[in-house]
Amino acid sequence: MRGSKHAGMATVGAAALVVIAVACSGGGSSTTADTTAMQGSSTSIVAGPPQSLAPLHGHYAPSISSGDFGTVVDNRYWPLTPGTTFHYQGIRGTTPQTNTVTVTNKTKQILGITCTVVRDTVLEHGTVVERTFDWYAQDLQGNVWYMGEDSFELQHGRMAKASDSWESGVAGAQPGIIMPAAPQPGDAYRQEFYPPGQALDEARVLRLDGNVTVPYGSYGGLLVTSERSPLEPQTEQKYYEPGLGEVEEVVVKGHHEEFRLVKVTH
Repeated sequence: MRGSKHAGMATVGAAALVVIAVACSGGGSSTTADTTAMQGSSTSIVAGPPQSLAPLHGHYAPSISSGDFGTVVDNRYWPLTPGTTFHYQGIRGTTPQTNTVTVTNKTKQILGITCTVVRDTVLEHGTVVERTFDWYAQDLQGNVWYMGEDSFELQHGRMAKASDSWESGVAGAQPGIIMPAAPQPGDAYRQEFYPPGQALDEARVLRLDGNVTVPYGSYGGLLVTSERSPLEPQTEQKYYEPGLGEVEEVVVKGHHEEFRLVKVTH
């Protein structure tokens, strides 16, 4: 259910709580001019396969406007119901970690679009080492767009904002597709675009018939994707259950890392 984190995910703790509260307060940081321009533009309904909407190659400037989006995210592979928390357990390298992903009741305005705020927290030995606020919005065709993230990581005992934090429309950052409306094997698309912070994750749909067993249950008919960044040496596979979301992710090339769903609470 998470965004394209763990392979290059940022990290957080108590020292950053004030900063985090501001980041997640529901206000947007896009300028008035940006918002006015987006609201005043003609509506161009987003349609087409994900590789045409968020292409991997060439000049990247996705053509979207505020009129292309609704206010809920209910994609069958990426449902974000406020109040839902996904609990994962896993390991990174040789270190056990737990990961909780909470769909908050907060929203954030980005480029005139109402985005759902998702809080992603990673702990090691009971200590928070990463915390990220991700912003998602679903267009009228059902594609879920990744609009940015505010990431913090534990550095030298203190929480610091990660360099790969980004927001669509700010400093050249552009949104990408985190989940297509109707994913098909072979679909390849950009998930985020922020070269200054080295946030350039991309994904490819591998199949729609994956099978896994995790602590939360056994599943078949899963969407399986492969995700990578051209700037990093690892590749991970993620498994999504229709109506639920992500149930497992495993790094298949690079360092040892895997996370599995153990519980869902509401």
